[in-house]
Amino acid sequence: METFSLNGITESVILDTRRKKQNNLYPVKYRVTFLRKQVYYNAGIDLSPDEWDRLSATKNKELRSQREILQIGFDKIKSHIIDLVKSDQGFTLEQLNARLSRGTKNSIISAFIDRVETLRKEERLGTADWYYYTIKSIQEYQRRDLKFSDITADWLKKYDAYLQGEGRSYTTVSMYMRALQAVMNEGKEQGIISAAQFPFGKGKYEIPEAEGRKMALTLAQVGTIMNYPLTSETEARCRDLWFFCYLCNGINISDLLQLKYSNIIGDEIRFYRQKTITRSRKKKEIIAVLLPEMQAIIQKWGNQCKKDDNIFPFLSPGLSPVEERRIIKNVTSLINKKMTRIGKALGIGAISTYTARHSFATVQKRSGANISYISESLGHSDIKTTENYLASFEREERLKNASYLTKF
Repeated sequence: METFSLNGITESVILDTRRKKQNNLYPVKYRVTFLRKQVYYNAGIDLSPDEWDRLSATKNKELRSQREILQIGFDKIKSHIIDLVKSDQGFTLEQLNARLSRGTKNSIISAFIDRVETLRKEERLGTADWYYYTIKSIQEYQRRDLKFSDITADWLKKYDAYLQGEGRSYTTVSMYMRALQAVMNEGKEQGIISAAQFPFGKGKYEIPEAEGRKMALTLAQVGTIMNYPLTSETEARCRDLWFFCYLCNGINISDLLQLKYSNIIGDEIRFYRQKTITRSRKKKEIIAVLLPEMQAIIQKWGNQCKKDDNIFPFLSPGLSPVEERRIIKNVTSLINKKMTRIGKALGIGAISTYTARHSFATVQKRSGANISYISESLGHSDIKTTENYLASFEREERLKNASYLTKF
């Protein structure tokens, strides 16, 4: 990692190996040295010695993301050092501490970094990436440390126009704006800005609602996928894991790969969604019927049956959260690649792991299942979420059926 020196002041990034944390990793820290004294600032990132050694030249996406976050924090401290050196009072470690302490409270960048650090500690790495890419985009748009009061409705409209000018989709714009809205909400709750200064809402800036991608398949289409002639063992395994997701209440790949044999109770699979378990006060157990087709897939591709083993042999004990996320993303990417090839060959179009979840829900509804049952099967905490979830797919069906009226 980079080292910065100015007027006898040195800033560097180090892996503090003096004490291992409970997660068996070590904290990364910023170290500032002046007049033989050193102060340390926690970067909010924990790494193994091997990950630290690979950090500066790695091509791994997760480690690159952490390196970029470290660079943001490094540049922030560096800018304060330069400002203090140029100031009339000169540089002291005490003044640097005071600046960093004050700046965190009214700094959009610091607020985002804090949110990313918290999410990573909670092992919510996907959400952490979402906030990280948002602040990275904001910094590309405006290369200065914005205050909460700088984020006005007019600023948001200009930022929105900038994103669209860069070719960002409405989905991406919406995600970035929702992350920024959440951070601004925290600023309002902490009294950094008043309710009148909050820039989101009717008559101010309203976040665009992107129409979701249409991913639900019909029962007949699922059948054609299962009867498709496969070309390799890898393709067969990917197709079978996709089908397992569809049958197992639309389970996502992260939850699928973390399923253990102990989750099988009788003729059911019982599990909690990792996406919501850390956020929901009331933990909602999902129960899926273990169908004969699912048992056949487990027998073909699963681990040898041991109570504490994962059902599918991808994740092993002792992996760090970063390593787990890398494996999950790689498996997801491979399944999406193979399933998209199958979908295009069948004339269905791109198929992903999301398609399995959406198809489970819509096939259930079109078969006459009660929405309350579908909601419970998906693990939704609110039936309105399920109603909204299904609404766009029903619209898709109406549009498709209406198109037949003019096919003379």
